[in-house]
Amino acid sequence: MKVYCNCCGKEIRMEENMRYALEDYIVIEKIWGYFSKKDGTRQKMKICESCFDAWVGTFARHPEEVDEYEWL
Repeated sequence: MKVYCNCCGKEIRMEENMRYALEDYIVIEKIWGYFSKKDGTRQKMKICESCFDAWVGTFARHPEEVDEYEWL
């Protein structure tokens, strides 16, 4: 199974056995609930780091950032 960025369509490079990504990306998943026009719909997308940075650059309020010292 190949992994693609939903914004730019670029293939996310994966290790041969597909257990690890060779570049980082974000996964956003939402199950829409009551009071939404998408009630009962699950949406999932993968966004590469460069598309994420460009997207966040358009935000009026940037996401909170906290430095992590132990990476899993």
